[in-house]
Amino acid sequence: MTSIPVYPWKTDAMLVNFAIKTVINGLALWVAAWAVPGITFGEGDAGKVIGTVALVAVIFGLVNSLVRPITQLVTLPLIILTLGLFVFIVNALMLQLTSWLADQFNLAFHVQHFFWDAVFGALIITFVSMLLGFLKTDD
Repeated sequence: MTSIPVYPWKTDAMLVNFAIKTVINGLALWVAAWAVPGITFGEGDAGKVIGTVALVAVIFGLVNSLVRPITQLVTLPLIILTLGLFVFIVNALMLQLTSWLADQFNLAFHVQHFFWDAVFGALIITFVSMLLGFLKTDD
């Protein structure tokens, strides 16, 4: 029987990469909440809002890594038919799902209306994540 080699530095790199992506998601969600009136993180002191942003960023990252690929596969014909524009609707669905899950965990994150708030929020989150992703190194 052969043993599978374990490389602890790869696990550390994966955790650091997940942490960096979570911070990028948190910043993108915060910018979307600042720019779109229908996306809110609740009221309160700064520490509570930052905690809510961090937890919602983790939920958003998990939704994007687990649910989004399945949703994109199911909606692939629509994505092809609209030349990729339907991806923005999928992103808005992921934002709305994150809002629902945050509500289930009693977090103060809400997206009021699907079309205007979620779609504009998804556009802002995509743009900010893309910009901040350029700053992230692969090493």
